[in-house]
Amino acid sequence: MLYHLLDYLSKDFSALNAFRYLTLRSILSAVTALGIALLIGPKMIRWLNHLRVGQQIRDDGPQSHLQKAGTPTMGGALILVAIMISTLAWADLTNYRVWLVLAVTAGFGTIGFIDDYLKIRHRDSAGLSARKKILGQIIIAAAAGAYIYANAVRPAELGYIVPLLKEVVLDFGPWFVLATTVVVVGTSNAVNLTDGLDGLAILPTVMVAAALGVFCYLSGHHFFASYLAIPSLPGVGELAVFCGAITGAGLGFLWFNTYPAQVFMGDVGALALGAALGIVAVLVRQELVLMIMGGVFVMETVSVILQVASFKTTGRRIFAMAPLHHHFELKGWPEPRVIVRFWIITFLLVLLGLATLKLR
Repeated sequence: MLYHLLDYLSKDFSALNAFRYLTLRSILSAVTALGIALLIGPKMIRWLNHLRVGQQIRDDGPQSHLQKAGTPTMGGALILVAIMISTLAWADLTNYRVWLVLAVTAGFGTIGFIDDYLKIRHRDSAGLSARKKILGQIIIAAAAGAYIYANAVRPAELGYIVPLLKEVVLDFGPWFVLATTVVVVGTSNAVNLTDGLDGLAILPTVMVAAALGVFCYLSGHHFFASYLAIPSLPGVGELAVFCGAITGAGLGFLWFNTYPAQVFMGDVGALALGAALGIVAVLVRQELVLMIMGGVFVMETVSVILQVASFKTTGRRIFAMAPLHHHFELKGWPEPRVIVRFWIITFLLVLLGLATLKLR
């Protein structure tokens, strides 16, 4: 909205033309979201403490986590507020992609909110049943995939590219909707599984979102897209503003979520942020690169799958506990060590993902 106001006023004040530049608006989006998170954060934490919205801790988890019981949760609402306000302020709201990513993020955030609310109300870590949770996610993701498929005007908007192989483009046809559903739902739950230690999920999310913003900007610019041999997708550059908002809001939340955390993200934040990364990757046609950059999310998810499969088939566990971060905790790693090392791994993987821009 602020972008449209400044664009209108630029007819009389030429200096305001600077706000048309996508790079400036992406930076302003990040700064705005960061400012909102830092400003609202303390008040929200006090409010959640007043409501006694405390985290429910699993009895079978690491014993060191029991002391975290009662720490305010649902702090992800702070992230979503900052993202929504910042994106609405600085993005071009005539671009349907902006509304689509906001809708998907809000939809998954709503599912997470219901899950968190039930956990708190019943004082049980179970929350919303897995079947209902997944069903809701599938409906939202499938609807988004169908909308993208129906509104695509060029093959590049639907083709699956393979990193390092610039001539390989996979056409899934109508199966695009199913593939989109898998990516969005899978990423959402992968981030949620990773959100088990203070700050563990949020900084990798910030790094991946920032990198996706770079892909959005380059793909939306015809010259850069042609030079780098990536899909040229007019209009997708506007999602860099949304990615900037995720980056700023995430850093603002990390201020309060860093070890020892003053507030937890909860499903309202983790499910929404994972879905946001997934839908942006779909729109910018970088699903496989997302898997590379979000490698920490992937290995956390794989550790759970392997653990469950092994226990059901052989009665034995591969890891001391899943997800993977709990395995290292039970092996004696202090929580901050696990967190920071996972951050470092993500940083390297994000650099690898960005390197695919030239390795084609």
